[in-house]
Amino acid sequence: MKKRFIAGATCPKCQAVDTMALTKENDVEKVTCVNCGDQMSQPEEHIVKDVRPLEQVIGVFKP
Repeated sequence: MKKRFIAGATCPKCQAVDTMALTKENDVEKVTCVNCGDQMSQPEEHIVKDVRPLEQVIGVFKP
């Protein structure tokens, strides 16, 4: 599975910087801290609500 790291992101659990990786599994985007393993995920319909028309967004996460 391909991981995309989020530059400058801080893990809300362990406070490590530059350890957050974005993956997509079964149409659900997940952000995982590679340092402590903490995960966040959002289903597609939640993301669609927060995206303005005509924009291409990988994901919107609100920790």
